[in-house]
Amino acid sequence: MSGVTIYEFGMLVPQGTDDSKIDELRKVPANVFDWLEKQCLHTSEQGDAAWVRLTQRRGRKTIQVRSFVGVIRAPDGFQIEVLPKVGQAIRGGPTQARQLLIEMLRCLNGFRHIQTDRAKLAATRMPLLEVFVGEFLLAVEHIVKRGLRSAYSPRQDNLFALRGKLRVAQHLRQNLCRADRFFTEYDEFSTNRPENRLLHTALRRVLSISASQANQKLARELCFVFADIPESTQIAPDFQQVRLDRGMGYYADALAWARLILETESPLTGVGENRALSLLFPMEAVFEAFVAKHLARQLARPLILKTQAHSHHLVRHEEQNWFRLKPDLLVRDAARDLIVLDTKWKLLDGLKSNSTDKYGLSPNDFYQLQAYGQSYLDGKGDVILVYPKTDSFAQPLPVFDFPKAPELRLWVLPFCLESRRLLAPANAPFGACFRFR
Repeated sequence: MSGVTIYEFGMLVPQGTDDSKIDELRKVPANVFDWLEKQCLHTSEQGDAAWVRLTQRRGRKTIQVRSFVGVIRAPDGFQIEVLPKVGQAIRGGPTQARQLLIEMLRCLNGFRHIQTDRAKLAATRMPLLEVFVGEFLLAVEHIVKRGLRSAYSPRQDNLFALRGKLRVAQHLRQNLCRADRFFTEYDEFSTNRPENRLLHTALRRVLSISASQANQKLARELCFVFADIPESTQIAPDFQQVRLDRGMGYYADALAWARLILETESPLTGVGENRALSLLFPMEAVFEAFVAKHLARQLARPLILKTQAHSHHLVRHEEQNWFRLKPDLLVRDAARDLIVLDTKWKLLDGLKSNSTDKYGLSPNDFYQLQAYGQSYLDGKGDVILVYPKTDSFAQPLPVFDFPKAPELRLWVLPFCLESRRLLAPANAPFGACFRFR
């Protein structure tokens, strides 16, 4: 199964486009480009939330994948792997970027079941979709080795012997002339339970999308084990009936993957008649979760890190609070808020300090942080913008002051994805809150 690898905001053009004008643009088959163009039309109304958009480059119609990472799978099986844009600036190329993404995804809600070392090893030799499929298959194999769980489920059947409770009305309707039959209702101890039906259905799904021989082989072997269990015909109701109590904990990882594969909760899927399993994740959310997890470990005790605080509003109007202020991260002690932090998945250039480029910073982010500082810190203290560390942004920027709020300071700091640490000046006034060394 063929495919291409690009980075965030990469451009795609149809095959047959003049090579002399392509440069960094990547080619995809014409039918895949047409399918992506339809996705652009369907998602255009989503504005900034759209995962793909139609644009032009060098006079050519192109399709750009926005700030989402993962795998786009066209209906014909063609795969477009989208990696974090920082992968272009780190050693190791796509392999290192793929491993970094897997590490970061583990911090996102719903993906903490990824076995990091195993997945990162697989990422050195196969694309992301196959890594995810392999993780699911190994989780199901773990269940098979421990044994499929059975449960009592009610059944009704017309039997030759009385079993359970006789259903008189149905018995008279069906067996008026059959004295050798009994229409009964009884409980059957069987592996035909919602959890196993969902796993069987997910196995069949990945068997149809995986191109890896190793994954195909393991999927077929596992399907054989589930052969006597019917596939789920009502996926949503079956998920509602899932119960992971009383020794069912070892099903958790496999069912988490099954939910992803069958319901596509976190990723995005194609729209229209041709739906295709795609695994796309908003990189802003991935980066925020990654920073939150590791920054909490840098805090000095007894400080805590609160995510998605929402205790203040921007204005009050006719006895109502309007426009909730929700910073990404908030450092608190027992009595008060100390530091407000907001994560931004954007590449800065620490050398472009002129009045035109302004390091690549957005004034909207500064307005936002000023509002956070006034509301959460009463206009006194430190607010921090956190960006990924790159070669062009490896050191904290000089502090920013607000002329109308002289006691409020804004810091722009890099977060190192490899060391998983926030970098700050040694003399920063909030240094006592973190263990920077």
